[in-house]
Amino acid sequence: MLTTLRRIVLEFSQNADLSDALLHMVSQVKSALGTDCCSIYLADYQTKQFVLMASDGLAKDSLGHTRIGFSQGLVGLVGQREEPINISNAHEHPQFVRAPEVQEDDLHAFLGTPIIHQRKVLGILSIQQKNARNFNENEEAFLVTLSAQLAMAISNAEARELISEDSTHNAKQLKGISGSSGVAIGDMVVIQPKVQLQTISIKKHKSHQHELERFKLAVHNTRAEFDSMTKKLSTVIADSSLDIFEMYKQLLDNANIGHEVEGKIAEGWNAESALKLIIDGYIVQFEALDDPYLRERASDIRDLGNRILANLYEGTTDVTAEQSTFILVSEDVTASMLAEYQHKGLKAIVSMSGSNNSHAAILARALGLPAIMGIDKIPLGQFHNQHAIVDGYSGELFITPNSALLKEYEHLIEEEYALADKVKQVEKLPAITLDGKGIELQLNAGLSSGFEHSINAGAVGVGLYRTEIPFMSQSCFPSELQQTTLYQQVLASFPKQPVTMRTLDVGGDKALPYFPIVEDNPFLGWRGIRITLDHPEIFLQQVRAMIRANYGHNNLEIMLPMISDVSEVDEATRLINQAYYELSSEIELVEGVKLNKPKIGMMIEVPGVIFQLRDFASKVDFFSVGSNDLTQYLLAVDRNNAQVSDLYDSYHPAVLRALNTIAQESSEYLVPLSLCGELASDPAGAILLLAMGYDKLSMNPHNIAKIKWVIRHIELQRAKTILSHVMSFSSAKQVHSYLREQLEILGLGGFVRAGM
Repeated sequence: MLTTLRRIVLEFSQNADLSDALLHMVSQVKSALGTDCCSIYLADYQTKQFVLMASDGLAKDSLGHTRIGFSQGLVGLVGQREEPINISNAHEHPQFVRAPEVQEDDLHAFLGTPIIHQRKVLGILSIQQKNARNFNENEEAFLVTLSAQLAMAISNAEARELISEDSTHNAKQLKGISGSSGVAIGDMVVIQPKVQLQTISIKKHKSHQHELERFKLAVHNTRAEFDSMTKKLSTVIADSSLDIFEMYKQLLDNANIGHEVEGKIAEGWNAESALKLIIDGYIVQFEALDDPYLRERASDIRDLGNRILANLYEGTTDVTAEQSTFILVSEDVTASMLAEYQHKGLKAIVSMSGSNNSHAAILARALGLPAIMGIDKIPLGQFHNQHAIVDGYSGELFITPNSALLKEYEHLIEEEYALADKVKQVEKLPAITLDGKGIELQLNAGLSSGFEHSINAGAVGVGLYRTEIPFMSQSCFPSELQQTTLYQQVLASFPKQPVTMRTLDVGGDKALPYFPIVEDNPFLGWRGIRITLDHPEIFLQQVRAMIRANYGHNNLEIMLPMISDVSEVDEATRLINQAYYELSSEIELVEGVKLNKPKIGMMIEVPGVIFQLRDFASKVDFFSVGSNDLTQYLLAVDRNNAQVSDLYDSYHPAVLRALNTIAQESSEYLVPLSLCGELASDPAGAILLLAMGYDKLSMNPHNIAKIKWVIRHIELQRAKTILSHVMSFSSAKQVHSYLREQLEILGLGGFVRAGM
């Protein structure tokens, strides 16, 4: 039976036509179980009916026409109860409804089971037999197992069918991840690279010098392309988001990458093959990371590799969009695609892969372009030339929308323009409430020395600087001098403002290629402070580089990640002090100037730490809550796992109560408190954190002006009243509903979703 199950599911998944796949599947099930009939009904949630889509045993004329209400008949009963129903004589059951057109009068035995995907009933799979009998345990187990395995395949197949249907009455709706807020209406254009590294076959070449010259010329031309993109975008964007192309050029200039490719060429590989071997290695490394922000750098590396490859072939990377205005759709929308098309009528982006941490999403936010990421169920070609609405607030994509929906979203777009003008007015102003309570808004940063480090965003320093990148772009641990040079650039970007650098946070599933780690459960394994304390030579070298870089700037703060025990803080502090006193002696001896000692803080992301805040308070200078990881650990949910991502919610009462407890105890022990995480960049979240008493909120630069506007248009006392009500709720749904209502009352509803 297991082999039969696998075959049925595999053949169903491979059939591109849903109707044909369903018909073939019911025939296979009927044959496998030796029944007289097998049927499948799919749910139509607009009409609240189950539609008979395929059957081997019922009248063929009824397929696609017979409809059963969600609360009607045995099929409706299966859907309501969400469990199998096994009846020996269906005609005698009080819920039985006769449908003459299906011609089932001689079928008595009935077994139906729901097809459920992510808690949603997609349909009902049933078998029937002429003899009145209960189906046995093996038959029931087979049908239940088949339904469970078919659920994902049917969900994907329905999504594929959705946008290929010819209908002008109902908009077809797909769901992804919000990458950049906003709304756009237009025709979709599918754009894909003409050449991709993944299609390259590895080949040898005898003319090493010729291949080396080809590679160097391709790198030179690629750098020129990025210079041109930066120049074009600089007339549109005046913030640090443009530094993505500086990062690309840094990667081009990275001696290790260039030398590694040249090394492969020297081994006899042609330029394309050498490039593929090295770039693929970096992609694998980045895609294995736990941190979603860093994991998205794989897309940047892939984009860079494809750009160089295109120049090796002396071709252009992408096809040309013909429409005057359009929505760009691609398997993996990249920052360079945005740069290439933003001045050619680009209105929004839809990427099959990626997340809101990708540079395409970051740049889209800087450009004010709505973006949806992670719609991965649909063959790409089906999007081309379809009219659509991109809702960057909810991550919803509406294909062939009707006139009523278009009118609604056109009104929303008008209100968005008015809202954007308001936000710009406070960009350079302090974040102070109407009754005089101030809070500092800082940046999350760390991709490169220049990226997202500009005070143009209106930030007051850096609340989280990730130091992993220089470690990941090397073939060995970076030297103290290399680290010092980078950190000096970062600290110099914010004179007289604090820059909080997090010590190396790798390990487990974030292993470096030259420092491999294999674990069964990397999320709870050897990572963060645990690995650097086990290797003090790595830790000492990094903190020495930080402290040395701080000379003359005096704005460094050091933050320790993944703290779970007091002894870890003690040992880390001892090592930092050791590095400080060693450097103090060196610098004072040479220059006669006393070296500044940085503040030391710890991240609160392990739930157990919450119960020991008093113990930690006397050992550190500040606390910083990593709300993303804290939420994941508190709720035991991996937000990057599509199967459970809906359970990840920063507004879950347990999360909010934990954050409030941290704030209350930090205040009691007089420890400054900040938070770096997505909650800080959400208007409702910022209001709650303000009311709790957080001193600083750290976020991506594009959110700072928006959060400033919100803070400047609310009184602290009103925020505290909202918080007191929120703390009484028992579900995230109640919290969301109440906060939406309060934002509307405050006149801030547009920041949740303008005008809607």
